[in-house]
Amino acid sequence: MSPGDAREPDPGDDSHEEIEAARVLFARPAVFMMGAVSVTGLPEPDLPEVAFAGRSNVGKSSLINALVGQKHLARASNEPGRTREVNFFVVDDRLRLVDLPGYGWARAAKGEVKKFQALGRDYLRGRPNLRRAYLLIDARHGLKDVDEEPMAAFDKAAVSYQVILTKADKLKPAEVEAVRARTEAQIAKRPAAFPGVIATSSEKGTGLPELRAAIARACGIGDSPDAA
Repeated sequence: MSPGDAREPDPGDDSHEEIEAARVLFARPAVFMMGAVSVTGLPEPDLPEVAFAGRSNVGKSSLINALVGQKHLARASNEPGRTREVNFFVVDDRLRLVDLPGYGWARAAKGEVKKFQALGRDYLRGRPNLRRAYLLIDARHGLKDVDEEPMAAFDKAAVSYQVILTKADKLKPAEVEAVRARTEAQIAKRPAAFPGVIATSSEKGTGLPELRAAIARACGIGDSPDAA
């Protein structure tokens, strides 16, 4: 079965029990484990992992921090492209959140950009415990040409990925729904894209309970029928 064959429940489908179990899971200790600069330095694949990818200023660090309720777990920076390692965070010794190097930052040297983006692609190809990737897209801008490369990398590596809209609080609700619908249509025929786009706001907390529940299901934590 290809990643797109399964249906991700609409956020409204999440039961109260799933939402609460995921809340408790992400309220437990979350710590920085390590940053890897090469595939030989990756930790043992002994826990399920989900990875976060996105343009260098899309708010990956802020989203990771918001998911675990910490302000400084992942390093947010005013300098886009600062994350040039694959960074691992462990939640309750049960799963890992993986922050992949950002992309689309033109100010970095081209050779350096290729180096840390290749590291992200190598991680995707060789990680048997990777349960899902999350591609973060700024809700104000939607999918751009620069996002084609990571989606192609997910497709090539056969890595199931779900699109997450960030900074949804910057738009009116009707505008968010329009971006969500447009994005779902754009990814509908991509082989590795997982159906369902979740709109989030790290600042307001919008969509975070649903994203936590989606991560728990993808990692097989809990009794959800969608657990993988």
